[in-house]
Amino acid sequence: MRITMGDTIEATVRLLHGAQMPRIGAGTWPLKDAEAERVVADALSAGYRLIDTAQAYGNERGVGRGLRAAGLDRAAYFVTTKFNKEWHGRDLVAQAAQRSLDSLGLDYLDLLLIHWPNPAYGRYVEAWEGLVELLESGRVRAIGTSNFKPAHLERIIAATGVAPDVNQIQLSPASTREAARAFHAGHGIVTESWSPIGGQGVAVLELPVVGEIAAETGRTPAQVVLRWHLQLGLVPIPKSADPQRLRENLDVFGFELTDKQMAALSELDRGESAVTDSDSFGH
Repeated sequence: MRITMGDTIEATVRLLHGAQMPRIGAGTWPLKDAEAERVVADALSAGYRLIDTAQAYGNERGVGRGLRAAGLDRAAYFVTTKFNKEWHGRDLVAQAAQRSLDSLGLDYLDLLLIHWPNPAYGRYVEAWEGLVELLESGRVRAIGTSNFKPAHLERIIAATGVAPDVNQIQLSPASTREAARAFHAGHGIVTESWSPIGGQGVAVLELPVVGEIAAETGRTPAQVVLRWHLQLGLVPIPKSADPQRLRENLDVFGFELTDKQMAALSELDRGESAVTDSDSFGH
């Protein structure tokens, strides 16, 4: 799905349950509290309005301090966090949410995700049922999943009749995840990309094709790759602790890649071998 308006892209996307989520965010893994506080404040100052964290990152308190240090109204930014498998239970999810709210110092979460399906643990459907109840309570504005495959998503949708607002998955030109993206599009689920500029041993920004397109557009390799995500209708969440790179990563709305450039980047796909297998890994 390509979402454009002339040579610009909408700044937000409307989620299934009504929330408006910014089209690009700032990731915070693996930052510790002190660095997370600085980076979040820098990111919000630079213009980011989507901040991504997780209980597993161990930095929710630092993220919360950074949010407060920025001095913005609560409605001005969108906060995502995620919970681990020990909270996979219909009655446990509300406890996980409250734990994050207390750590972040917030009254509500914009988006809460199941971090990994952990199919061997066997309770992600119950976790999803708990999230659906939490959404109805109003303590979260949107609910979703992270690292879920289409088979996992089919199970939770069949059990509840409710599709996630978002599925956050590892996605870059090295692994374009076409099957997952197609499933998401068919169910109104927004695809959010973690590790959007490469990972799993693939140095995407150093690939010749990326460098050539960067030279053609007069942009950095990271800007080129992030623009690729946006033009595919994805929501990338790059992480950088460097203030200049934070600003550069956000400066991706003033140019457009051609169809040929988009195709060249997508042809870098190495399939599922370039991502972590969520059937065998999780926490």
